[in-house]
Amino acid sequence: MEQRVLGRTGRPVSVIGLGTWQLGADWGVVLEEDALAVLGAAADAGVTFFDTADVYGDGRSEQLIGRFLKERRDDGLMVATKLGRRLPQLPENYTLANFREWTDRSRRNLGVERLDLVQLHCPPTAVYSDDQVFDALDTLVAEGSIAAYGVSVETCEEALTAIARPGVASVQIILNPFRLKPLDRVLPAAEKAGVGIIARVPLASGLLSGRYTKETVFGSDDHRTYNRDGSAFDQGETFSGIDFETGVEAADEFARLAPPGASSAQTALRWIVQQPGVSTVIPGARTPEQARANAETMALSPLPEQTLQAVRDLYDRRLRAQVHSRW
Repeated sequence: MEQRVLGRTGRPVSVIGLGTWQLGADWGVVLEEDALAVLGAAADAGVTFFDTADVYGDGRSEQLIGRFLKERRDDGLMVATKLGRRLPQLPENYTLANFREWTDRSRRNLGVERLDLVQLHCPPTAVYSDDQVFDALDTLVAEGSIAAYGVSVETCEEALTAIARPGVASVQIILNPFRLKPLDRVLPAAEKAGVGIIARVPLASGLLSGRYTKETVFGSDDHRTYNRDGSAFDQGETFSGIDFETGVEAADEFARLAPPGASSAQTALRWIVQQPGVSTVIPGARTPEQARANAETMALSPLPEQTLQAVRDLYDRRLRAQVHSRW
């Protein structure tokens, strides 16, 4: 597994990481033993970077990772968590006192003295320009409760504002073959500043797996059912903000770009890690087989220029207008 330094953390991480939102059961039921099996399969395949949040299953995802860390403490694993969504999304809630409370809770959940990386969890836009917020995060670093901090963003403008902050180690942003806007300014700016890029929603909530049809029905407790219009949280987190029917049609076309022996999902992940400035990508996995298949992406040869251009053409023809009108 290729390792890349994650920005200003200075730590090497696997270029294929593991997103663990699904382990909190916000994508349907995931049994405890199944969740631990996914974590084990990922680590055995060379994954050293796990991404979670304090609100994934109200801490369930963190707690499961904490159990796993007890068994694999010497494997050099890095865990990034997030904070900021345990209260209403108001700038005045982003205080040092709240940060201390939330990070203490995450430390207990994960069973660690110091958190490797804490990310602001897609806060209100005004937060990125608030000096006191970043002073508070600097205080947590100085006190030793967190090793580094970063941000998870919804828009490119938020990312650029965060990159300009000297203490920001990493930026997590939606990036996949159906969401190309970060390529224009965000990735170059991050690379120049030495800020890591964590690519999230890499398979557009499963669209790029090529497994869905327009008739696919998701469970009522799955955000792909209840958040298509953005009523629960930012619409970009569900199918990258693309309407499902359009996404299925585009995914069918994308699947035809996969090289021999590669799945549609692996082709999407391979495309992401080839983008200059990307540190790691965090696909989710609900089964050990999915976790291993994600890791096996790095056995693929780099996608040729004609495939990269075909991805751009697909985006421009089918998706650009919809994505850019919303973000």
